[in-house]
Amino acid sequence: MARYFGSKCRLCRREAAKLFLKGEKCFSDKCAIERRNYGPGLHGQRRRKVSDYGVHLREKQKIKRTYCLLEKQFRNYFEKASRMSGVTGENLLVLLERRLDNVVYRLGFSASRSEARQVVSHKQILVNGNCVNIASYLVKPGDRIAVDETCRNHLRIKGAMESAMRRSFPSWLEVDPVSLSGTFVSFPDRADLPADYNENLIVELYSK
Repeated sequence: MARYFGSKCRLCRREAAKLFLKGEKCFSDKCAIERRNYGPGLHGQRRRKVSDYGVHLREKQKIKRTYCLLEKQFRNYFEKASRMSGVTGENLLVLLERRLDNVVYRLGFSASRSEARQVVSHKQILVNGNCVNIASYLVKPGDRIAVDETCRNHLRIKGAMESAMRRSFPSWLEVDPVSLSGTFVSFPDRADLPADYNENLIVELYSK
């Protein structure tokens, strides 16, 4: 499976936004955005005039990189969202939030989405009591997601949950920190998703 192996902090600096790709580091003063709030590379501090296309592209790249997807995967989600009833942009965000690796991250079972993908692929996650090792598996309302009993004492998982408990959990999830399990209650509303996402720019970009 194709993956990005470069610097994650470089992606945040390129998008000039926190993508939360490095777990707890993103919430500390060691975050790259806090220390070097300009683009990466030799000419990162130059002021660039961004075209209309560039504005659309940067928004797509920001959301695509936040969910740790490559272009083909992201485009497939967009095409699926466009075939669904409702608003295409909102459908796209809901599909991304339904990915199992994202739900595992939101539940606090991992410190980042890339770590969540690893946890899922290593068969440490159960969905309705069955082992699922496909990160792109789409979770449905009512599904119960839990850490496998043999993995509940792993320090990385326990540490991630402790960090998540210091913050708030999404309203569309029910979390039991003691048993390291949770329920996907409902699809998230647009108001529950990050306000700095402008999904309409992505729709316009792919519609050109």
